[in-house]
Amino acid sequence: MKKTLVFGASLKTERYSNMAIKKLRRYQHHVNAFGLRSGIVDDVTIDTELMPYKDIDTVTLYLNPKRQEVYYDYIVGLNPKRVIFNPGTENPEFYNLLKQNNIHFEVACTLVLLSTNQY
Repeated sequence: MKKTLVFGASLKTERYSNMAIKKLRRYQHHVNAFGLRSGIVDDVTIDTELMPYKDIDTVTLYLNPKRQEVYYDYIVGLNPKRVIFNPGTENPEFYNLLKQNNIHFEVACTLVLLSTNQY
């Protein structure tokens, strides 16, 4: 299963990042999570400090474009195979940086990708 970093994770159950963590775990993906508040969603701890995660396949973003900029170098440095821009996170500036670093990106919804076996 793909190792995924949920970036912009929330403890609030109504947030899509929270739903994504739960669904990824239901599909038995290994999940790491980064957010502003620490806590646990299912069996996943939300980290509030940037960690040197290894072997990340996918970063799924839940931060609006203005808040993404300070994390560009960090995310590129993780060298994921792909970055998913969920609805509301679309960011052409970041797309270009990812392209320059040979990192695939998708403008998609993680929840839909999982539900349709396209993840």
